[in-house]
Amino acid sequence: MRRIFERIKMNGIDMKDRIAQIVQKEGMTAALFAEKIGISPSTLSSILSGRNKPSMEVVMKLHKACKYLNLDWLLYGEGEMEISSQSSSESSKPQEGMLFPSISSDELNNRKEMEAVKPYIATKEPVREEIKYIELPPRKITEIRIFYDNGTYETFKP
Repeated sequence: MRRIFERIKMNGIDMKDRIAQIVQKEGMTAALFAEKIGISPSTLSSILSGRNKPSMEVVMKLHKACKYLNLDWLLYGEGEMEISSQSSSESSKPQEGMLFPSISSDELNNRKEMEAVKPYIATKEPVREEIKYIELPPRKITEIRIFYDNGTYETFKP
């Protein structure tokens, strides 16, 4: 990752200067531009002041927010700032037969779409347990024994 940013200063223009050009072209304050591309204003300020170099994440957010930017120009200072409208429209159009080279255009137009079938997932029925409480007849005392420390005991019966 570090090697990418070693080539950033080309043709005497730093990447921070290229980013400043983009902010100027957008006609926004640095804070608004930072909000637009999804970074904090302090991060953009650090980049524009030269204190920090932009991370690849910042560069990609910048490129994503400003679709017109030429990535070679942004990274290396090579070429024009903006992608030419002709080449961008041509590259965005899929060429005929590009996705399916062995299928003719008539076959592509006459294709039938198949409905997506949801897979059957067997669900298990929950197991239900029943708990029955059986009432026992009331208990009655039949005998009481008292044991003494001398080894004797007494038995009482109601």
